[in-house]
Amino acid sequence: MNPLNHAAIIMDGNGRWGLLHKNSRNDGHKAGLITVEKIIKESIKQKINYLTLYAFSTENWKRPKKEINYLFSLLENFLLNKIENLNKQNIKLKIIGKKNFSKKLNNLLNSAEKKTSKNSKLQINLAINYGSKFELINAFRKLHKSKDQINEVNLEKHLQTKNIPNPDLLIRTGNTKRLSNFLLWQLAYTEIYFEKKLWPDFNERDYNKIIKKFTLVKRNFGKI
Repeated sequence: MNPLNHAAIIMDGNGRWGLLHKNSRNDGHKAGLITVEKIIKESIKQKINYLTLYAFSTENWKRPKKEINYLFSLLENFLLNKIENLNKQNIKLKIIGKKNFSKKLNNLLNSAEKKTSKNSKLQINLAINYGSKFELINAFRKLHKSKDQINEVNLEKHLQTKNIPNPDLLIRTGNTKRLSNFLLWQLAYTEIYFEKKLWPDFNERDYNKIIKKFTLVKRNFGKI
């Protein structure tokens, strides 16, 4: 059976769920946070060491300003009200993506990372304002500037996921089958599962069903 060390999730479908059930995309984002908490708890139960959540991409800035502001207000409230609980559970929070938000949000993100930096039960990598193409271009620039030899090992030293193992498993909810500029380098040998359910409808049973399928897959990594 395959050990699951790192699960990554593209949490797709919040807006569609909100329109379908509440006639409001924002209500979908709010409901999606409840699912996040369920999946964090289940990840701990399953003894997963790393959980990467794709929360906001570099392309998501194209959305209506009101929706973006609501998303960031949800994140601020989460950091203000939940970070102590995460810390008590020995959970580490790491941000991947470019931190060019409001001063308040940047301070909250930095504070949350610092407060939880020594925790070890589960590391949550929150991808916000993240785009894999930008990450790769930036890594190549840094590698060129360092004048180190261009190879995989040296490139990975300049990725935002430095010192984080590549995901074993990627789940994308929302019945959409694409990677959407997420961890393009890191997902080279990741097992990928596309889930029809919208993110707020995704639950622990769905998560465990996918994990069970993953553990039974023969992973060859190019070998026979």
